[in-house]
Amino acid sequence: MPARKKLLILAGDGIGPEVMAQVRRVIAWFDRFRVVSFGVVEGLVGGASFDAHGTPLTEETLADAKAADAVLLGAVGGPKWDGLPFESKPERGLLRLRKEMALFANLRPAIVFESMAEAAALRPELVRGLDIMIVRELIGGIYFGEPRGIEELPDGSRRGVNTQVYTTEEIRRVARVAFEIAGKRTGKVCSVDKANVMESGVLWREEVQSLRDEEFPDIALTHMYADNCAMQLVREPKQFDVIVTDNMFGDILSDEAAMLTGSLGMLPSASLGAASGKGYRPALYEPVHGSAPDIVGKNLANPLAAFLSFAMMLRHSFALGDEAELVETAVGNVLAGGMRTADILQPGTAKVSTLVMGDAVLRELGKLTA
Repeated sequence: MPARKKLLILAGDGIGPEVMAQVRRVIAWFDRFRVVSFGVVEGLVGGASFDAHGTPLTEETLADAKAADAVLLGAVGGPKWDGLPFESKPERGLLRLRKEMALFANLRPAIVFESMAEAAALRPELVRGLDIMIVRELIGGIYFGEPRGIEELPDGSRRGVNTQVYTTEEIRRVARVAFEIAGKRTGKVCSVDKANVMESGVLWREEVQSLRDEEFPDIALTHMYADNCAMQLVREPKQFDVIVTDNMFGDILSDEAAMLTGSLGMLPSASLGAASGKGYRPALYEPVHGSAPDIVGKNLANPLAAFLSFAMMLRHSFALGDEAELVETAVGNVLAGGMRTADILQPGTAKVSTLVMGDAVLRELGKLTA
């Protein structure tokens, strides 16, 4: 059995604790059947941390995150904390985790399970078999650039400023992740920018092309403007394999791609840092569905994105591809059997609770390893 892995779970806010409770059951299953063992530490982040400690992320939790082999997060935020000052909002805890752990590459897959093709926003023939990986730069660009802020002008009006800025290294390191991933898939990368109107886009395009030419000559690289990419994702999404783009465009395009699959409740994500000489890289995994405050405590949350985030953790942090595929296959089998939480309910399928969906995935894991 692989060595014991140190895992920090930050359930967070809203439905985060509910979906993470189901992931804990899967972790216990892996431990019980001696597939892989985890030493689990739990902590607070977001609104839950603010309520307990007056800050969305404590220094102790940050230290635990840096010491862990991987971090698994539920969700942060909710209307309860809308009135807090900007720096105290729950989302600032997540942003600080990403920044302090140097998690520069966000991986957002958009995969359509065969049984979910009819639930997608586009015609089934456009999305059946869809498998896109969006690699988003996560800790640079307009969300972090300086100068930034809101200032009052001499005439009494105000001006808001955010700066879009990238360096050669910031661009090349995230592009390298995209090329490496593409090398294990179909060998195609589409780099997305706005080089027609932004100097930062010109630099992005030139550096991505240069890295490809120097280090990844076997990867087929194309370039596309962000607005065209947004259109192509709904026109012909299966033309894409790996998309690499900056922080803001990646934020927008990955949510657009997510809806091609039928529900945000189905989608995982990974945020990766740089690999060390020993192969270890800091990483945080989270479902992208948010805290869903309207269904908190009702046993309605969809835990599948959290299961799939756990599978991404197995694959990208621990090189346990077979175990990751085991979880993904179990999820696919449950969906093929017609079980659905409310967010992905279709005619002819059975509506089930969070707990029952967890039960079903555990049963499938048992069948697959019997």
